[in-house]
Amino acid sequence: MTRFQTGAKDQTADRLRAFEVMVARDWDRFWRYAYRMCGNADDAEDLLAESLGEAFQAFGQYRGQGFDKWIFRILTTNRIDMTRRAKLRQAKSLDTGWTDENGDGQTCDVVDHLANPEISLMDSTLSERMQKALDALPEEYRAAVLLCDVEQMPYSEIAEMLKLPIGTVRSRIHRGRTAMRKTLESLGWS
Repeated sequence: MTRFQTGAKDQTADRLRAFEVMVARDWDRFWRYAYRMCGNADDAEDLLAESLGEAFQAFGQYRGQGFDKWIFRILTTNRIDMTRRAKLRQAKSLDTGWTDENGDGQTCDVVDHLANPEISLMDSTLSERMQKALDALPEEYRAAVLLCDVEQMPYSEIAEMLKLPIGTVRSRIHRGRTAMRKTLESLGWS
């Protein structure tokens, strides 16, 4: 092995360690944001894995300021892309049943006998009604509301992170909150 190859391996290892330290520092925030954007743990894990992999690949271009905002931007963009891809391949729920090629209706009952501790924790953190209200929002509104109300970011940082004018951010937050209020009222929360 040449001295050049050894140096490249050392740089990659150093880059990986630096990335891991930065991710670990805000891991809870990233997980919470991904979970709230997706509404379930499986999709949140997929979103985080895809986003952090993409972030690591681009980490050499990162310039050292606002790491959390950079990751939130990647998470938001990837979530919007995931939603678009999901619309292209509609899955059928096992709970609702389906019709086969003969026109016969079929159902499939799937029972989850195991309690999921992650979901239990998230349910205690964010009520089911609140998550339903978040899920009802378009992705763009959901991102703005979560970054403002949950992550406590100022409008200027959200605008910079999402690459939007501050007026658009204010509008999305206002419209998102209004839509959530209406959804919560329809669910019996006043």
